[in-house]
Amino acid sequence: MTALELTPEQLAELRHDLAADRLRLEDSLQLTKEGSKPVDLDTPIGRLSRMDAMQQQEMIKASRSKLEAKLRQVHASLDAHRKGDYGYCRSCSEPIGYPRLKARPEAPFCLSCQDARTR
Repeated sequence: MTALELTPEQLAELRHDLAADRLRLEDSLQLTKEGSKPVDLDTPIGRLSRMDAMQQQEMIKASRSKLEAKLRQVHASLDAHRKGDYGYCRSCSEPIGYPRLKARPEAPFCLSCQDARTR
């Protein structure tokens, strides 16, 4: 085991963090479900109120999209954990390292590969 590979205790801790993130994200998505529904154009409100409602709806939809993307990453990380592949970069297959995973337990890439992807 290299210094970057995870100990069984670290794996268990990160698994717990992922499960907690999954629940938090699912709760957030449930809470924003109503606000993302289309604005009823037949509702008797003023034009500015309707525009505000539509703008708020778009912001909620954008927020939900980000939450859904992160939830997909969390599910993928939990799946990798079950398969024994968790903690390894999906690009170079090197260990990601505990500090990065503690900060972002759903991180699929090591810092080097993530930097290369964002450039």
